[in-house]
Amino acid sequence: MSTCHDRIKLARPRVTLTLSLLTAALLCLIPWSGTAVAHGSVIDPASRNYGCWDRWGDDFQNPDMAQEDPMCWQAWQDNPNAMWNWNGLYRNGSAGDFQAHVPDGQLCSGGRTEGGRYNSLDTVGAWQTTDIGSDFTVKLYDQASHGADYFLVYVTRQGFDPTTQPLTWNDLQLVARTGEYGPSQNYSIDVSTSGLTGRHVVYTIWQASHMDQTYFLCSDVNFR
Repeated sequence: MSTCHDRIKLARPRVTLTLSLLTAALLCLIPWSGTAVAHGSVIDPASRNYGCWDRWGDDFQNPDMAQEDPMCWQAWQDNPNAMWNWNGLYRNGSAGDFQAHVPDGQLCSGGRTEGGRYNSLDTVGAWQTTDIGSDFTVKLYDQASHGADYFLVYVTRQGFDPTTQPLTWNDLQLVARTGEYGPSQNYSIDVSTSGLTGRHVVYTIWQASHMDQTYFLCSDVNFR
């Protein structure tokens, strides 16, 4: 179980010292589970859950979020733990049959896992994007050094519009499959694509090695 001190260290000051201290104190009041704070996510291009925490984790009371980052705002309103537990979006026991456990329209929440904590990540809309080129690298941070049996990286097909359409399995094309990775806190997966322009979703599946535990991570990107 993480301590209050551990949580405070996650908050990075962006504004005044007073607001940072208030944020840190409030973090201590939010119920974090020991399992959720010991996993990971794609940090570049940022997953929806990590991106919200990265941009607003120490500034979550700022009303500007509603206008500047409305998709993160609706996630915060739905369940604050979608942001705070940015590293706990996984489900157990899929046995590699992901489509049987994660229905169309629920890919970004991993099939409404974790008691609905991440349901808001399936919301269709203009999530903030990361600019990338045709060749890019997916970087994943693994706090607990679980290792990976493999990673699968998909990109949505040209013509799919994530601002108006729910994400389905048929919208994805596989662009990278890796082998095993030993225990580490940082993993990189090189990806090469062609013919993609504009807004897309990069969908990363991380099959952890320590047990049958799978992470389902949506990253919104813009191909330059």
